[in-house]
Amino acid sequence: MKQQTTSPLTEATFFILLSLSPAPKHGYAIMKEVKALSMGRINFSTGTLYGAIRRLLEQGWIKRVADPEPNPTDRERKAYTLTDKGRRVVDAEVERLRSLLSTAEQRTSESAS
Repeated sequence: MKQQTTSPLTEATFFILLSLSPAPKHGYAIMKEVKALSMGRINFSTGTLYGAIRRLLEQGWIKRVADPEPNPTDRERKAYTLTDKGRRVVDAEVERLRSLLSTAEQRTSESAS
């Protein structure tokens, strides 16, 4: 089992990192995907999302990249991707959650016997 290098992530942080796991995204795409991944539990305001993004940039878990999507507007869009450090953080959190689920499944199957 991997050594956890960070405290458990907040659900919001986890879903932001998870949304960036497959490919870079701009802010609005992150916002939409987080809402979908969380089944509507997390619905960021723009200010809240960009505050979280700023913190993740400062921690070195994400970085700015060129927007991978065509931009039909004149406004510049900022796109983000996971860094190697960010990928390790999200992978460690996934492993931590798997371990918790395994323990819970073991315990509940014991009590059902």
